[in-house]
Amino acid sequence: TFPRLLARNARTIGDRVALREKEFGIWQSFTWSEYQAHVRDFSLGLVALGLGRGDKLAIIGDNRPEWVWSELAAQAVGAASVGIYQDSNLTEVAFVIDHCDASVVVAEDQEQVDKILEMLDKLPKVRHVVYTDPRGLRKYEHPALLSFEDVEEKGRALAKERPGLYEENVAKGSAEDVAIICYTSGTTGNPKGAVYSHR
Repeated sequence: TFPRLLARNARTIGDRVALREKEFGIWQSFTWSEYQAHVRDFSLGLVALGLGRGDKLAIIGDNRPEWVWSELAAQAVGAASVGIYQDSNLTEVAFVIDHCDASVVVAEDQEQVDKILEMLDKLPKVRHVVYTDPRGLRKYEHPALLSFEDVEEKGRALAKERPGLYEENVAKGSAEDVAIICYTSGTTGNPKGAVYSHR
């Protein structure tokens, strides 16, 4: 599984750079060990929020480190990730989230959070909306809304209560588990989900 590959890389080449992101013109680097730590903390945070094996986590936003951290965090639990085109309109976003039965949505920024909150009453399966970029969201108050850091903090707290839980979850994973569901653009009708296993 992808979380097992991440664990192997963190163990064998943990001090090497795994990801880079340019922020304000400066490259920010993350080693394999840091990558693993974010995935572990966020994954356990998702467990604390009730995400479990077979569940779905939807992600909408740019190609950012938090995207892959979220994706592998869900997979480590035994859930699948579902990416959503960031320029999708409300109808398309709502269809994909509802169709795949996502219970958690990771929305990058204010624009994406606004999309989800605007239609949350039509998405009864969604319990939590997690944002990664806090700009413009300081005064937002909604019981379903959490920051990425809030979820990671919940994960660190759970790790203290139940040491080894993340490793147990990863060990339960199989190459045949659903890893990702990729939806078509829906140009000829409703989008269709293509299911991919870790294999």
